[in-house]
Amino acid sequence: MSIDKVARVAGVSTATVSRVLNGNPGVKPVTREKVLAAIATCDYQPNLLARQLRTSRSQMLLVLVSSILNPFCAGVVRGIEEEAEKNGYHILLCNSESRLNRESAYLRLLSGKVVDGVITMDAISCLPGLTTLIGDSPWVQCGEGDPGYNASSVTIDNRLAAKAAVDYLVEQGYQRIAMINGDVRYLYASQREAGYREACAGRWQNVVYTEGLEYQAGIQAMAQLLAQPEKPDAVFAISDSLAGGALALAHQQGLRVPEDLAIVGFDGIPFGEITTPPLTTIAQPIHQLGVRSVQLLLERIENPAMTPVYEMLPWSLLQRGSA
Repeated sequence: MSIDKVARVAGVSTATVSRVLNGNPGVKPVTREKVLAAIATCDYQPNLLARQLRTSRSQMLLVLVSSILNPFCAGVVRGIEEEAEKNGYHILLCNSESRLNRESAYLRLLSGKVVDGVITMDAISCLPGLTTLIGDSPWVQCGEGDPGYNASSVTIDNRLAAKAAVDYLVEQGYQRIAMINGDVRYLYASQREAGYREACAGRWQNVVYTEGLEYQAGIQAMAQLLAQPEKPDAVFAISDSLAGGALALAHQQGLRVPEDLAIVGFDGIPFGEITTPPLTTIAQPIHQLGVRSVQLLLERIENPAMTPVYEMLPWSLLQRGSA
């Protein structure tokens, strides 16, 4: 099926169809939708290799995710994919588990021009190695950010958000507020702990660390806290999955939530709405983090000399039944 037929069906010029296929941002949304509908109707398959040779673009973006099993990461990826497709791009997803050798294999695609740029959701400790591998290629770091790297980044103010969560518990009258933290190689983990300690300055403090952010890790961390001589009356966890595990163990131990033990999570994933009681949490703009990452990356692809952007998005405290 030819591009001419797609143009006739859509009622536009072949040049407009080409602009849509090439992800040109200058096409009006209504026109773009008409062209995409015509492409679907005609079952048109563009010659991707020919287009890549003509434009020096693959229309592919590499996305390195530390763990696709993390609901927060999965939500961000949905935002990335939606925005990429809206601009004529597709994504190649790598579940890296923060392993540099696995990331290295995928990042070779940059030098081979198989992908046009990369979005990473990795620990800050991995960035020096990634910088060497990525070089001057277009790069956005999502969920973590450090102005010291040649990458644009989009995140939230993790320290301030964590402090707000703990301040809320203090205002509710809780005296012994513990924290369940994760891998402090991640900048967000250390920033959230800084916010916790700032809010608890001069107060009772207790931090336990987990190797992962899974539900089971939250159960284990809560068991560790409840086994100590002086038990908390509130817990702040750095993810909703960890908070959900803590909540499950509290129920198993016969504790009433929030009367005996308050629990606050972080992220705002849908899971927190169906727990009993629903989780009070810090809600990140999960979908928008993905969308904005793509927008910043495409800006860098179009203008390689662009100065990296360090951007923070708004967050909110969702007050629910667990605190």
